[in-house]
Amino acid sequence: MLTHDKIESNLGLLIVLTVLIVAVGGLVEIVPLFFQKSTTTPANELVKPYDPVRLAGRDIYIREGCYNCHSQMIRPFRAETERYGHYSVAGEFVYDHPFQWGSKRTGPDLARVGGRYSDLWHRTHLLNPRDVVPESNMPAYYWLDRPVNADSIGARMKALRTVGVPYSDEEIAGAEKALEGKTELDVLIAYLQGMGTALKQAR
Repeated sequence: MLTHDKIESNLGLLIVLTVLIVAVGGLVEIVPLFFQKSTTTPANELVKPYDPVRLAGRDIYIREGCYNCHSQMIRPFRAETERYGHYSVAGEFVYDHPFQWGSKRTGPDLARVGGRYSDLWHRTHLLNPRDVVPESNMPAYYWLDRPVNADSIGARMKALRTVGVPYSDEEIAGAEKALEGKTELDVLIAYLQGMGTALKQAR
């Protein structure tokens, strides 16, 4: 019979039992999510896969580490919904791989930032945040005003298709053309302007 004394005095057994318990606990928490409709289907018909422009903008958002200071998940608390809008629901993020929920808020949550400001405001803010928010501690991203690299966008979309994002062959074939003449600033702004709009439009 296994007792606390036997388990705690045998390092190998302790490690095996700890891994087993964590694995079972993880499966119990994670597996049901794959069968829960609200986490595997879009929240409404307005939730669509990212077009090539917004997808490239999302990649820049990740590359520049924006998620380190901005979350994209409004929690269901009154203080949050009054400030940011409707709380986030899983069906909004079915095409996000990986999702950008985050938990750190050095800056405001961006889940519903789409359409809140003009493209010009975002451009000014990204190039020099203090021009529009004098007390901002966000760094300036002046180097984003350069042509976006479109070489890998098709491969990126193919990779996302393998994990369930429904991109067609035609969409993938036209992806590079969609980015012609765009700067990294343009595509990042397009990504920001689409955030949270599907749920806002449906309400």
